[in-house]
Amino acid sequence: MTTPLTLLPADPRSALLIIDMQYDFMPGGALAVAEGEKLVPLINRLGARFRNVVITQDWHPAGHVSFASSHAGRNPFDSITLPYGPQTLWPDHCVQGSHGAQLHAELDIAHAQLVLRKGCNSGIDSYSAFVEADRTTQTGLAGYLKERGIDNVFVVGLALDFCVAWSALDARAAGFNTWVIADACKAIDLAGSLDQAWQDLQTAGVVRINSDDLSD
Repeated sequence: MTTPLTLLPADPRSALLIIDMQYDFMPGGALAVAEGEKLVPLINRLGARFRNVVITQDWHPAGHVSFASSHAGRNPFDSITLPYGPQTLWPDHCVQGSHGAQLHAELDIAHAQLVLRKGCNSGIDSYSAFVEADRTTQTGLAGYLKERGIDNVFVVGLALDFCVAWSALDARAAGFNTWVIADACKAIDLAGSLDQAWQDLQTAGVVRINSDDLSD
């Protein structure tokens, strides 16, 4: 028998994955996502409903390979080819220990069991919470969730068309039933990236829902 969607947040086999709710992705930040701060109250409400919560935190060393400032003559949002493939260059953001790298102070989910820092490898970008951009280096999140008996992963946060989408795709590839809660995400939408993300998610079997689909 299939568990009704409304009951899944309370299911011990479900986890909420909150992606990169950090100041550099908020209005005024180095890589701002429009209205990103407006997600905080909704994500807090969703988080309160889940027994299992994982929060990710972009955590780049200074001079990270994904920063445009690390490549002479390059500008933010240029694309280059690195040994692992195409790479969009970004403004310096979420530098380890900086204010911009901190989680939003109003994110209030004290029972979250894990804060996973990603993008720590200076030579590899990491959009996904599961696998870095070389598509080989694992973060260990899949093993952590599986060892805790998690089957269902719900993904929210920033930005929908990059770190949220990549994390959801990799969750599905790792064998988890995966949902993206669309109204609990915001996107950058760089050159059609949002439409492409939704297409990729649908093809992979990731289910798009809204937060009211989980209402009691």
